[in-house]
Amino acid sequence: MSGVLDVLNPFDLEPIGSVEIKAWSDVDAMLNVSHRLHRDRSAWLPAHRRIEVLKNTARIMADRAEDLAMLIASEGGKPLVDARIEVTRAIDGVELCIHEIGQIAGREIPMDLTAAGAGRIAFTQREPIGVVVAASAFNHPLNLIVHQVAPAIATGCPVLVKPALDTPLSCKAFVDILHEAGLPKDWCHLAICHNDVAEQMITDARVGFFSFIGSARVGWMLHSKLAPGTRCALEHGGAAPVIVDETADIDTMIPLLTKGAFYHSGQVCVSVQRVFAQSGMADEVAQQLAVAASALKVGDARDASVDCGPLIRPGEVDRVEQWVDEAVQGGARVLTGGKRLGPTTYAPTVLLNPPADARVSTAEIFGPVVCVYSYDQLDQAYETANNLPFAFQAAVFTDKLGTAMQAVQRLDATAVMVNDHTAFRVDWMPFAGRRQSGYNTGGIGYTMHDMTQDKLAVIKL
Repeated sequence: MSGVLDVLNPFDLEPIGSVEIKAWSDVDAMLNVSHRLHRDRSAWLPAHRRIEVLKNTARIMADRAEDLAMLIASEGGKPLVDARIEVTRAIDGVELCIHEIGQIAGREIPMDLTAAGAGRIAFTQREPIGVVVAASAFNHPLNLIVHQVAPAIATGCPVLVKPALDTPLSCKAFVDILHEAGLPKDWCHLAICHNDVAEQMITDARVGFFSFIGSARVGWMLHSKLAPGTRCALEHGGAAPVIVDETADIDTMIPLLTKGAFYHSGQVCVSVQRVFAQSGMADEVAQQLAVAASALKVGDARDASVDCGPLIRPGEVDRVEQWVDEAVQGGARVLTGGKRLGPTTYAPTVLLNPPADARVSTAEIFGPVVCVYSYDQLDQAYETANNLPFAFQAAVFTDKLGTAMQAVQRLDATAVMVNDHTAFRVDWMPFAGRRQSGYNTGGIGYTMHDMTQDKLAVIKL
């Protein structure tokens, strides 16, 4: 069903814009156009044309950087200081795609390893995989779209993009910029739609590659329904663990943990959530973290002085409140926060020793809550850190090289940060979840590789 969606500011719930909701008939027509484009090899955009479009895109984004940042803060509730950083990263991501176009290359395959292959020359080339459908999350409403859509443009894949319904305006702005930059409109369609239409689009046989960033429940459900032959990448969340040993520099560590836990009010898939500190120092770590958290300013993300904005929907405040109350009833100590500040905001919260079976210990909080646990032996900390069905990024704070290297080996994670928080990322590094946290690897170059496929030529001499 088509219609108009009003987009609300998540802090005061006031309308800030509107977008058109597409019906299946609209999306079906987009898929038809995109599928025909890919099947008609004479219509493929040459690399120099794609480079030109992306260069123009980066230039236009830079010219409108402050407007894009305010849009992110307005529709997503990300503090303006962080929204500005997101815009910079998004521009860098587009430029990284330009660089990676030159790395899309095949290789020579040796053929005379046996007599059967002798007398031949063989090499591979990389070709676009087909129509890309990208479904994205709300928490980085511009940069996530760039990570999904710009690689498709760079590799020559037609793309349909479905942003989160909470934050469609940043996505629309990026798609409009792509078209303004010279990309023919049929190569990128904005498919804002309800979930039933989105599922029909994603599971359609015309889709060559499906990129999903969002909840594990939805992602794995859609994965199970993909048409035969559709490739995919899924990026979900986790409950990022941090190991702190007795040699850690607490003064240096606390600001890093504070940023990693409360950045975007904890609404990040690799936010610091579970901090395991040696029992002799756990109280001190928790207390200092509480002092830092209590100093954070909570409010309207459009205010440049605000550190933590609202949660994306009032229902998320209700959920976080329930989870924290459950942990406290089970014996957790609240060192700061532990309460809602209004219908759309929750106080930055530090809990000490929540129960092992509480939801704050076993599921992704996706809110401004960090838990500190005491341990006696490192083996115990590793075991507890690894005992959840999902794994993404992890961290260790220590002054011992041996402990750092042991943590890299022992923590079940795709990336282990040494003396840094779990939410660290640059956009060219591999970024992926293990087990229920995801499938395939993100990062601009990795995504571009996944959106292309090998073709082998064998020439008999």
